[in-house]
Amino acid sequence: MATRTSSPKAAREICEALLRSERSDRIEKSILPSEVEVINRLLERGLELEDAYEELHSKLSDRPPALKVFFDLLQSTAAFWSPDATQEARKGKARLIVVNREIVEAATALAVLLNERTELKNHSGFSCDTLYHPVDAIHAAAERNYSYEHWVKEKLQAISGQFDLKYWPSLSELVQAIADDAAQAAPLPHDSWTEAGTEGVRAGLADSFRAFFVALEESSTRNYGFLPAAFELTDRSVANLMSCALGLGPDKVVDSAYVKRLRQRVRERA
Repeated sequence: MATRTSSPKAAREICEALLRSERSDRIEKSILPSEVEVINRLLERGLELEDAYEELHSKLSDRPPALKVFFDLLQSTAAFWSPDATQEARKGKARLIVVNREIVEAATALAVLLNERTELKNHSGFSCDTLYHPVDAIHAAAERNYSYEHWVKEKLQAISGQFDLKYWPSLSELVQAIADDAAQAAPLPHDSWTEAGTEGVRAGLADSFRAFFVALEESSTRNYGFLPAAFELTDRSVANLMSCALGLGPDKVVDSAYVKRLRQRVRERA
């Protein structure tokens, strides 16, 4: 790992030049406004970050892509894994659990009703013109789907004509399968950032830091990334960088002791 030395002021100028370039690129392309906001925070609080920038430059200056990758990760974490964002993710997870439960109840009730309708049509002396074959239901559901109508419908219709109704599930069985599927469904994170940012018992600032640690780990050369395998910032630098990137006020900034404790808990869980 590089150990080049530079003054805090010089390192800050180099890092901020990179940040300004990133900001200009995003503004020019009209993309990622939330990351632009994070960059603005970092630039506004540059004096607080001089020591962190010095450490970053000393450890990554011999790997030009690595410094850019680091700032991209910092911006993404602060933009998309802020405490507010992780709270929304937790709400989404909780709502997904509720929705699956409601699907179980609704689909099970519908399956019962479909079975009752079949019994009534067969034994009450009355009937009604409703869907009864699963392929007919698929046709009806896809009637506005151009690709289905022109590429799938005819082939599926031909198959359905080759086999008697006894070879196909009933509508109630299909609906019950949806209920059974929802009953065993469990919310799974899309990626490791999501998992790390929502694994704590309670939502909070620690979520953002855990997501950041995972982002750094995944971008290490150990995982075919650009950050050196032995790269690790001091607790103080991580605390300052994340506090500024997240826009934490003077009464909410975290210190090195906070990061040290959090890193220890992450290691213990691992």
